[in-house]
Amino acid sequence: MTQESTGRGEWTRPGVYEVAPDVHRIPLPLPNDGLRAVNVYVLRGDEGLVLIDSGWAIPEARDTLVAGLDELGCALTDVKRFLITHVHRDHYQQAVTLRQELGMHVSLGRGERDSLETLREPGRRPLQQQIDDLRRMGASKQADFVEDHLKEAKVDELEWALPDDWLTENVLPVGERSLEVVETPGHTRGHVVFHDLAGSLLFAGDHVLPTITPSIGFEPVLSPDPLGDFLASLAKVRSRPDARLLPAHGAVTDSVHARVDELVAHHGARLDEVEKAIRAGGVTAFDAASQLRWTRRQTKVEELDPFNQMLAIAETAAHLELLVAQGRLTADTSDGVRRYVA
Repeated sequence: MTQESTGRGEWTRPGVYEVAPDVHRIPLPLPNDGLRAVNVYVLRGDEGLVLIDSGWAIPEARDTLVAGLDELGCALTDVKRFLITHVHRDHYQQAVTLRQELGMHVSLGRGERDSLETLREPGRRPLQQQIDDLRRMGASKQADFVEDHLKEAKVDELEWALPDDWLTENVLPVGERSLEVVETPGHTRGHVVFHDLAGSLLFAGDHVLPTITPSIGFEPVLSPDPLGDFLASLAKVRSRPDARLLPAHGAVTDSVHARVDELVAHHGARLDEVEKAIRAGGVTAFDAASQLRWTRRQTKVEELDPFNQMLAIAETAAHLELLVAQGRLTADTSDGVRRYVA
C-alpha cells in the first residue's frame, strides 16, 4: 500500500492509497495532457467490490486498475457494481466496457438520461450539439474547426451504452457503509455525489475539486441555467455536515465546506468579470471569453487548445445566462447568435 500523496500533481502517481478503513483510491491514467488521471474509489460490499467511477476505457487504465486490485488481493471479477458520478468518458466508459465482458452492474444519475439518449440517436455525430452551441455563442471559427476535425468520426454506441439503473436521491448500503446519493446538477445535468455521513466522507466526482473548477455548460443536452444549477448544488452540499473531500481529480483533502466556499467566491468574482466584459463592448459569449484569462497561467482564450477553447466559451455563456437570470444583463437571439446587453 502506498502512502497517500497530497502535493499538487503527486496525487496522479500510480498506486493504491487507503483513504479510510476499507476505502482505497486508485488513480487511473487519462489519454490527454490536461487532466492526467481520474481517481477510482474501491469499497468492499457484502457480495464483492463496489467502485465509484471507472476510468476511461484505454489499455493503460485497465492495466492500472488490475494491478491496483491485485495489490488488494482482488481481481476484476470481484467487482460487482460501479457507482458513476456522471456520464463523462473518464468516469463512465470503462464501466460499460467491462460490463460487456464481465457483467458488472452500472448505476448512473437519472439526470444523464437525456444526454445519453441524444448521443445514441442514429447518425449522431460526436459533439454535434456543442458545435451548434458554439455558433450560437458567436464562436463560428471554433465551430468550423471542430466540425471539420470530426467530420469522419462516428459515435460509439458501446461507450454510451445505457446503465443498468438510474440513481435517484436514496441511501445505498455498501458493506457496513451507507452512501447517500445526492443529486448535484451543474457540471452535468445528472451529476451525483455519494455522502457517507457516518464516515464523514464525500465521494465528490467532479462536483467539488480541490484545485480546479469543474467545467460548466458543455454537454449534449444543456440546462437553461447550468451555472445556477451548479451554485445551487454547491449550496446543497454546503448545507450538509462537513466531510473529507474525495474528488475525482486531485488529492484527498480534509474539508468539503472549505473548498465549496472557495468555488462560490470564484464564480462570484467571475460573474463580475463577465458582466464587465459586456459593459466594455462585448456582445457574445465568445467576445466575453476573449476578454478573460484562463487557467492558473492567466492564458488568453486563443492560446488554449481547441477543446479547452470550447470549454472556456461554454463556461462564459453559462455565466452570461446567470447574469440574465439575475437581471444584470438582457439577451436576445437573432440569426442564430445569442447577444447580450448590459
